[in-house]
Amino acid sequence: IRTLTENRYKLNEGKTKQIFELVDEPGHVLVQSKDQITAGNAVRKDQMEGKAAIANRTTSCVFKLLQEAGIKTAFVRQQSETAFVAAHCEMIPIEWVCRRVATGSFLKRNPGVKEGYRFSPLKMEMFFKDDANNDPQWSEEQLLETKFSLAGLNIGRCEVDIMNRSTVAIFEVLERAWATQNCTLVDMKIEFGVNVRTKEIVLADVIDNDSWRLWPAGDRSQQKDKQVYRDLKEVTPEAMQMVKKNFEWVSERVKLLLEPKACGRVVVLMGSTSDLAHCEKIRKACGSYGIHCVLRVTSAHKGPDETLRIKAEYEGDGVPTVFVAVAGRSNGLGPVMSGNTAYPVINCPPITPDWGAQDIWSSLRMPSGLGCSTVFSPDAAAQFAAQIFGLSDHLVWSKLRASMLNTWLSLKQADKKLQACSL
Repeated sequence: IRTLTENRYKLNEGKTKQIFELVDEPGHVLVQSKDQITAGNAVRKDQMEGKAAIANRTTSCVFKLLQEAGIKTAFVRQQSETAFVAAHCEMIPIEWVCRRVATGSFLKRNPGVKEGYRFSPLKMEMFFKDDANNDPQWSEEQLLETKFSLAGLNIGRCEVDIMNRSTVAIFEVLERAWATQNCTLVDMKIEFGVNVRTKEIVLADVIDNDSWRLWPAGDRSQQKDKQVYRDLKEVTPEAMQMVKKNFEWVSERVKLLLEPKACGRVVVLMGSTSDLAHCEKIRKACGSYGIHCVLRVTSAHKGPDETLRIKAEYEGDGVPTVFVAVAGRSNGLGPVMSGNTAYPVINCPPITPDWGAQDIWSSLRMPSGLGCSTVFSPDAAAQFAAQIFGLSDHLVWSKLRASMLNTWLSLKQADKKLQACSL
């Protein structure tokens, strides 16, 4: 029997949260955190005042980071200090565990592996959510043979591959983000659900300080995650204060993950305004990565002094800059820029059907000592610039990583549809 309270029905209650269906928002649920901390399938269970707010703050920031990168999640918005709104999903009863460093239960299940062994590529494991049997480890074959069907979606090979690939991307985005705080993301567990409206598999449930191991400076003795609580020999008020302090540390630090570590810009130099449409495509593509883009007009052939003055203007304010040279016919702009700046220069010439095959050599064959690259597509030129900035800005890198994932997902889903049509 469902009870209606404050325009919401309780759908489910777990150890650390309650899920409510929202009457006023069809297709959405409210995820309400609880002030409870547990370990070992609730063998150990304690109240921790303020945990609900800390957990909600942490998970909301993590989901915002992932969504801004371009990864699909169930998260909609933070609703209150202790709750957030999410898309209604039927949960797939599998915990996906991704490991960078060997520790914890992995060592018990794999004797002979030393703690600290680094997995490259990441180590993937899955566990069936079954408290009575202590969440047994499953193989992909077991998951496939179970033939789950949730919200009208059959969980087959395609869906398992999607969750596997997505887990790796999600881990890598969060690993890169935590590295900006000199923290090692050791391992992480996540869950997926099927959005009841769109029938898509999305990252669901929560990602908070119960979900991962975090070691500042890669040092286990400084661990800040729930393992501190698991490791307590005795639960005392003083011990619980220490656990809470660690959780608060994480919830404060996680907000910093949403801040860019470096600001950069792309300066597009065009030889003529006739190339403006080509340059606008570069600017639009830069915007998709969150990179500021400036358009300027200058000709290295007709006004080399002005070209070098513009170059000096952008070198002089200390903002990391990538120059993109857009010049048709004979490209003097890219080579002149590359020969006079230590900043990266990308040639992106607009190719015309008449002389394009001949003109392109002025961008490809450079005098010695010049290091500018040549990219024909405006989108690809912006992507190349983003890859340069991504080396120092985790938010730009995350957008690139999510874009890779989404390209792979679209191919996987297109293949599934084609196979369904062929059968």
